[in-house]
Amino acid sequence: MKESVLQKRVEIQGLATAILLPSVGIFSAPADRRVDSVGPLTNVVGIGLFQRVVLTLQRSGIRQLIVLAGPEEDQLKQALGNGPRVTIPVRWMPIREFPLDDPRTWEFLAAEVRGFALVASVNAVFSRGLIEQLRREVRDGEAIVVAQARPRRSEEATTGGLRLKAHDDRLTSFAPSHFDDSVPCAAEVTVLPASLMNASGHGLDDNSRLPIRRWLERAAVDGRVRIVAAEDKRGTWYQEVRTSSDVSTAEKKLFNSLKGETEGFVDRYFNRKLSRWFTRLFLAAGLSPNSVTIVATLIGFVSAVGFAMGTYAAGVAAALLFQLAAVIDCCDGEVARLTFTESPFGAWLDIAMDNIVHMAIFAGIAAGLYTAQVGQPGAWSTLAFGAVAVLGNGLSFLLVERAQKVKAANRWRTPAHAAWADFMLKNVASRDFSVTLVLFALFAKLDWFLMFAAAGALIFAGVMLWVVRPSAVTTTT
Repeated sequence: MKESVLQKRVEIQGLATAILLPSVGIFSAPADRRVDSVGPLTNVVGIGLFQRVVLTLQRSGIRQLIVLAGPEEDQLKQALGNGPRVTIPVRWMPIREFPLDDPRTWEFLAAEVRGFALVASVNAVFSRGLIEQLRREVRDGEAIVVAQARPRRSEEATTGGLRLKAHDDRLTSFAPSHFDDSVPCAAEVTVLPASLMNASGHGLDDNSRLPIRRWLERAAVDGRVRIVAAEDKRGTWYQEVRTSSDVSTAEKKLFNSLKGETEGFVDRYFNRKLSRWFTRLFLAAGLSPNSVTIVATLIGFVSAVGFAMGTYAAGVAAALLFQLAAVIDCCDGEVARLTFTESPFGAWLDIAMDNIVHMAIFAGIAAGLYTAQVGQPGAWSTLAFGAVAVLGNGLSFLLVERAQKVKAANRWRTPAHAAWADFMLKNVASRDFSVTLVLFALFAKLDWFLMFAAAGALIFAGVMLWVVRPSAVTTTT
């Protein structure tokens, strides 16, 4: 079989194109009827709504974008140019030249798509997981509609609240908002096969400029429209943004979706509860993720200096400062994920600065304890424990870096090594010890903490060496 034919089949089976409609809704009211002046340029956690939609689609694997824009086209172009880099091609089609009620517009789009198209209005924030699920769910000749949680009564007049009547996971028909509160509502995003988008001989909806609802109703008769539910717990959430209260709800969902790869119990249930407040401040100030990393590092260095003073009050204050540094250290990743500014260098800088701060903390505690005990028998032991903790932490950092490279290349020698590495990175290599350090400082037992830190660093480095070395040898041979 010829390569061109195979390529065509891949294109037909996959979902790589998205069509955005900033000026209108797919099923609901036109954009110019939104309340509270919420539109495609509305800021949602540091990024405009349109820009966030585009970047989310890009991150979820969409490779081509078509924008049917109205008079706001220049503003939308400027918004994309001023933010994080958009690497996928974006084709702008002004609706004054390609009217949405003209069948020829959709015939042209069907020819451009050559497969499936995700069609969405720019009046919502949704997760990357939702788009990835839709890309996995495509089937030849079938359309997909997304079901969202039913809107509040106060929202139905704005959204239209179009209901989805279904049998199993198949759409049977649409219903008005007052049909049944238990029936889910249609989200303003759908997946259409190119064959369905060909508008020849298809009439338009009675209450819409778009023919999409009519196409879906006709396809539903043949059982060719599946329903995919947007679910918060599964990370496939969808949130309409039409009012100022919707903006707040969307921001909460974005913050709730944040989670680091190697965070521990304290990070998950304490640090991230506080870090979100600081993240909002950093976003408002326009700080980059790397700048936030430097802020956390500087606070950590001040904490180390406090420990080196050797007094009880300075030790407690230093421990609290280190806990603050741990909270702010969560913010760099949050800012990066919320603003789509993650980078390999930023990830490395975060880990590197964390370990440098930890080594400075251990050295500061050792210096402070030695200063307080100088002239006493055994005072040198604190310096020895400090040196072991620093060296063990440095070795652990190098081994963790190596483990991440092996993981990225998927070159673990055995599944057991991969499982152990994953366990160590997710459950041991965390900032949870910052809370225990506060407790040791309060009870004036920093010498105990230093001994535990030295032993823990050696044990962690030993386990990581056992995990990484066979795989590292296998990778290089």
